[in-house]
Amino acid sequence: MLHFSANLGFLWKELPLLEAIGAAAKAGFGAVELHYPYEIPALEVKAACARHNVKLISINTNISSGPGNPPNAHFGLGAVPERQKEFRQLAEQGFAYAESAGASCLHIMAGLIAGQDLAKAQAVFVENLDWASRRARQFGLTLLLEPLNNNDVPGYFYAEIAQATRIIDLVGAPDIKLMFDSYHVGMMEGEIITPLENCFEYIGHVQIASVPGRAEPDGGDMDFSQVFTALENLGYDGWIGCEYTPR
Repeated sequence: MLHFSANLGFLWKELPLLEAIGAAAKAGFGAVELHYPYEIPALEVKAACARHNVKLISINTNISSGPGNPPNAHFGLGAVPERQKEFRQLAEQGFAYAESAGASCLHIMAGLIAGQDLAKAQAVFVENLDWASRRARQFGLTLLLEPLNNNDVPGYFYAEIAQATRIIDLVGAPDIKLMFDSYHVGMMEGEIITPLENCFEYIGHVQIASVPGRAEPDGGDMDFSQVFTALENLGYDGWIGCEYTPR
């Protein structure tokens, strides 16, 4: 049986976060995932999840700003050269918040590297992830890596699943997993099921939205009933994050 979580970076955005957690529970979701909850005390988020009997899956590393990123950029620093110190600060903040709030995963945002040397950025990302995986282990957290399609996010470090799995192999840490976002995969690959089957061993979390449009997964060019069947046949027992913009 498949289990669905509500991504509150997309759903119930009109509500304050703690109220959105309640709305997700009322709608029947058994879990939530958050983008940048840092303005709300972590223990309040944990209490809201407990009150509504929902599990907190994940959060992202926090918004960054400064040289190399526009103000309030939300694409992270994981692969951005010369900003390793700031990356570690954001990662430490994420570790502490995730542990206090009760999350099991932290999404490490890779960052914008347009115009920079890709090989150098990859080396920086591998080095940062090697450090981050050892720190995450002390908090009992899984790290998630998610490629973002280059139509929506030009200049992001990676756009394709193969790039993320190569990074995972290079780091070689068992607690670094792939966030398989069906929307981004579909936009890049033109299909979902074959990439899903090919990289299944790497997957730590799955997200869904229509392709194109990023609305509910009952529209667009992809038949998600087939995707769900594929997940069941593969034995996927994790959560499926509903990360779409409601029509």
